[in-house]
Amino acid sequence: SLEISQFFQLRLKVITHGSQNLIKTRRNRLNNLEELELLVKAADSKRAENTIVLNVREVSTLADYFMITSADSNRQVAAIADAIIEKAKENQIEIRRIEGNRAAEWILIDLGNIVINVFQTDQRKYYNLEKLWSQAEAVETTDWIAE
Repeated sequence: SLEISQFFQLRLKVITHGSQNLIKTRRNRLNNLEELELLVKAADSKRAENTIVLNVREVSTLADYFMITSADSNRQVAAIADAIIEKAKENQIEIRRIEGNRAAEWILIDLGNIVINVFQTDQRKYYNLEKLWSQAEAVETTDWIAE
């Protein structure tokens, strides 16, 4: 009776404390645009070129946003991808899949609602994803990129 009562009080405290942490975690979670800003800035810090973000919500079920950026060398492509991955991890953004690391001609980073494509310049011209997703609305990123 007293032991059972104490048990249930303790259990209730644990459940309540756990749900408060869950609520706090959800409140601290960044929204898609805040995540995009962090990721664009991470790419820019490694001198990514011609970065664009497309809102593909209305034209694709794959993601909400596509980020496309490029660099002239495979080493720079890898450095940009590494910076993006590091920034995602720092901010508890789930990384679902990474493709193309070895050749570093095109690295795809799938973050669920955001898919990032880091291309070597020639590969970007060849695949021309901007044309493929031309119906998508561009997201304004000029305030996020240093000049």
